[in-house]
Amino acid sequence: MAASEPLKGIELIDCAKANAKQGIEVAANLCGYGDDLIEFRQQLHQACQQIGVEMTELSDLITEQQTVLQTGGIEIAPDTASEL
Repeated sequence: MAASEPLKGIELIDCAKANAKQGIEVAANLCGYGDDLIEFRQQLHQACQQIGVEMTELSDLITEQQTVLQTGGIEIAPDTASEL
């Protein structure tokens, strides 16, 4: 669901991070910026600077953990329940 007003600060970062894989247009829209990609980028960059996160593009917010969760990763487990 898209925000009714443009998000700011940590809320903007959280929303942008959650939607980064869908692309900047989708992230901007869901964060309340509609088609205003320039304002979205400026506000996101400013919010990241305020918390000490260096960001040059939206994909910088995608963490390795998000990638592993979405792609599956590998499972490490014993062959049977009795072989722990």
